[in-house]
Amino acid sequence: MRSQFIACITVLSFGFSGQVLSGVSVTEANRLMQDLTPVGAERGANASGSIPEWTGGLVEAPSNWREGEVEANPFPQDKALFVITADNMHQYKDKLSEGSIRMLSQYDPGYFMPVYQTRRTAAFPEHVYEKSYENALSAELLDNGNGVRNTIMTSPFPIPKNGLEVMWNHILRYRGEEVSFRSASATPQVDGSYNPVINQYDYYFAYSKKGTELADIDNKIFYLKTDTISPSTLAGTITLVHETLDQVRSPRLAWRYDSGSRRLRRSPNLAYETDLPNSSSLRSVDQKDMYNGAPNQYDWELKGKRELYVPYNAYKLHDKSVRPDDVIRAGHINQKLARYELHRVWVVEAKRRTGIKHIYDRRVFYIDEDSWQILLSEEYDDAGNLWRVSEAHNISYYQVPVFWTTMEMTYDLKAKRYYVDGLDNDFPAYNFNPGFRSNEFTASSARRAARR
Repeated sequence: MRSQFIACITVLSFGFSGQVLSGVSVTEANRLMQDLTPVGAERGANASGSIPEWTGGLVEAPSNWREGEVEANPFPQDKALFVITADNMHQYKDKLSEGSIRMLSQYDPGYFMPVYQTRRTAAFPEHVYEKSYENALSAELLDNGNGVRNTIMTSPFPIPKNGLEVMWNHILRYRGEEVSFRSASATPQVDGSYNPVINQYDYYFAYSKKGTELADIDNKIFYLKTDTISPSTLAGTITLVHETLDQVRSPRLAWRYDSGSRRLRRSPNLAYETDLPNSSSLRSVDQKDMYNGAPNQYDWELKGKRELYVPYNAYKLHDKSVRPDDVIRAGHINQKLARYELHRVWVVEAKRRTGIKHIYDRRVFYIDEDSWQILLSEEYDDAGNLWRVSEAHNISYYQVPVFWTTMEMTYDLKAKRYYVDGLDNDFPAYNFNPGFRSNEFTASSARRAARR
């Protein structure tokens, strides 16, 4: 397959004859076969070797895993190299985000960061790499960065020039073509007590369908239907979302079916700073997936790259033997189950535009160079104080392969509470080939499903 990819690139390079199109030049794009990985990360190791060379990622599942099973840990023998605590964090300060430093300080001694060997596991199908190259040549921002064009399937800007391009790389990163799974979320009280909310999630990624062209997707990135299973007071609630590519021109479409009223209603406010449903006001809608939606409420600045200790390869949190009670603790999750590694991340700062209403005045995002997944974020209040810290713990899902979140949490430093999503250990493995069709995600289909 690699030889086919290179052959394809040779044809493209010859056809464009080095001219600069909407994206980068062919010379720049060809770096995706040289010093950069196919998605735009630095291929080589860092100076000390603590971040190794990318050699293709985790493309083969462990021998003890079978399709249909929860992902097995490919590194069961790994032990923490060291543990960062409030007492020794000064030794590692140059490789810690402000959010991590605050968590270590505020929740001493319970919060600590076990640091493991860095393993660059992120990998994607070969046809995704081919589209990454094509996107590099053609993709461009439009409407003041509120949308993109001439791109399909995966991140549009593997060689980004500004903060908005990096954020669109996260928003449009490849997460498979469709997926169905069940998981729980919780908002533990200060003492750690909690009541989980269980949801069924069904995604259809129209933008990422193999063989699809931009003109075919009707400005849609994906369709999402969530069905609340429990508690009984919420059971039967259905949320349907049509996520649009240009949300300023054509805003996100959302509907909500309430089992009490037995009516499906439009939800025009399911965006931006609106409270995320069932989050006890600890997270905004645009924090789902660490960041989503139109970027028009902020000015975005690319601050460059840093080497940071970030959540990575979270197979302990994902393990089928782990229960929600094993994960949830007062103030934060059980850090014994967390895994942090040293990785290079893009740093993007968002400052709220003048005249815009949003609960966060400033936000900082740390985006994985190997996957375009946001791994950490910090949210600041109007007074400039760090208010919330968010983490995304990720694994490679072998069925595709794809590198994606298994668990996310937002820590509220003022309330000393947190929201956690992705408690999926009690449920079957993610199914990345459920056989959905786009017409199963219409409002009429959701209405019919709700009334069964």
